[in-house]
Amino acid sequence: MKLSQLKCILEVHRHGNHISAAAEALHTSQPGVSKQIQLLEAEIGFPVFQRKRNRVTGLTEPGREVIEIAQRIMSDVENLRTLRDDYLQREQGTLTIATTHTYARYVLPRVIERFIKRYPDVHLGLQQGNPTQICEAVEAEQADIAIGTEAIRPFANLVRFPCFPIARSVIAKKGHPILRSKKLTLQEIARYPIVAHDRARSGRWKVMEAFRNQGIEPNVRFGAVDADVCKTYVEMGLGIAILATVAVDPEHDINLRARDASHLFESSPTYVTMRRNTYLRSYVSHFIGLLAPELTPDVIRYELRVRPDTKKPATKTGAAKRKPTDVKREEKK
Repeated sequence: MKLSQLKCILEVHRHGNHISAAAEALHTSQPGVSKQIQLLEAEIGFPVFQRKRNRVTGLTEPGREVIEIAQRIMSDVENLRTLRDDYLQREQGTLTIATTHTYARYVLPRVIERFIKRYPDVHLGLQQGNPTQICEAVEAEQADIAIGTEAIRPFANLVRFPCFPIARSVIAKKGHPILRSKKLTLQEIARYPIVAHDRARSGRWKVMEAFRNQGIEPNVRFGAVDADVCKTYVEMGLGIAILATVAVDPEHDINLRARDASHLFESSPTYVTMRRNTYLRSYVSHFIGLLAPELTPDVIRYELRVRPDTKKPATKTGAAKRKPTDVKREEKK
């Protein structure tokens, strides 16, 4: 049994049972991938994949277990390499963070600034996407950690660490009548055109859910990609927006005003997401600690190694109650 064989079955599984796509990702030929899979199946004595007319259509029942074991083995192999790097070059390396626009623009700058001062020789990279895309980047090993809100689907091989909640506010152009309303209600908000997030973001779900629960049909004019695009159209007077409170910067958004709407819309929890069984490098732990001090190295290491089927229900900690503004307060201490 060879690591190359395990890589082949994992890539075929990752690419939706397409051997040609797996071969391209592995920089080899399709017959070569098929041969490696056949050798592995011959050695273990049962098929990993279901086939129909020589095409892979899915996993067999034991094949699911094989994939899980292969993922752990390949993760441990990568951990050995990372351990070597961490031992020999503790102050150097790379850290790729997958995150959404709101976090990249409004939450992470202060954290990154502090991190760079402590680890000037660590190369930082940012990848942006919606909450599901950033988890997919971590799953595909294109990023080390993801920082954002809920994804629209589960990821069995990833571990989520709750940090702080993101509250919401109604954003309107200065002088808009909704800013003068005595009591902010869903009915009042629904009177005006709304510039909303696109459907792939958790902010959109929670906002729409609040209206649905009250039997109210909001006047959504159109969906925008991110908070800054939403604010651009709000500033033009094309509608109001319901955005994360942290997305309003009084110093720069001089023509906009925010009104707290946390009593109307459920907040979204912030998660740090990592691959299960990942070796935790010291500078990665430091970065997470800057964002959420409650996530100590011991807490992270334990959660990364607990299998989902043996994990006890998580208990709430102070991390879920923290606010992103706490990071700024801690800088002043």
